[in-house]
Amino acid sequence: MIKLNQTYINNMIVHAKDTTPNECCGIIASKNGILKKLYKITNSAQSPFRYIMDTKEFYNAYKEIDENGWDIFALYHSHTHTEAYPSQTDIRLATWPDSYYIIISLQIPKEPKIRGFNILEDGKVIEQIIDINS
Repeated sequence: MIKLNQTYINNMIVHAKDTTPNECCGIIASKNGILKKLYKITNSAQSPFRYIMDTKEFYNAYKEIDENGWDIFALYHSHTHTEAYPSQTDIRLATWPDSYYIIISLQIPKEPKIRGFNILEDGKVIEQIIDINS
């Protein structure tokens, strides 16, 4: 189960809408399961079909996360034209098996859908329930 509060959900949806028609991407940091910070990372691919986190922004976020003793709770990105489910590219490029992957679908722009997953090293995808609290 992925525990998120509405503020994080809203921030990811706004980020996804603001970067349309391209995919957005980012990181959520936590400490002992308590969310600490959402990092909006530039999609250097500038593509509606894939994302590549900007190397410098990712490094700076990771450095701050590490310095604070936080963890990478989740990596998120949007799908601008497809459902909120990991693509084969998402699965192939997943490198954080202990973190969640959250996908925001803008397939129906007025009704964004958010789903969360674990993507294991063997490529297995396990959907997790997202528990939204205030």
